[in-house]
Amino acid sequence: MGQIGARELLLLAIVVLLVFGAKRLPDIARSLGKSARILKSETAAMKSEGAAAPPKGDEPQSPPVAKTIQAAPGDVASSRPVEEPRPAQQG
Repeated sequence: MGQIGARELLLLAIVVLLVFGAKRLPDIARSLGKSARILKSETAAMKSEGAAAPPKGDEPQSPPVAKTIQAAPGDVASSRPVEEPRPAQQG
């Protein structure tokens, strides 16, 4: 008891097929894969931002470059610009 065998997996597959239907399963799998790619790219971007050291002193800063996050390589339709927080300017 407690082991998942072939019968249980087959029964689970049949129930999922009946609930969602054969036409919707590829769409669901595709959207899950796309979500996983977006999550992976977001976490990689957060890690790279944390590793970058902020400039010190009175060095002139170049204007920030707008970043674009894409769901998949070559996927232009779902890309979106990233809004980054801007430091408060002292006057």
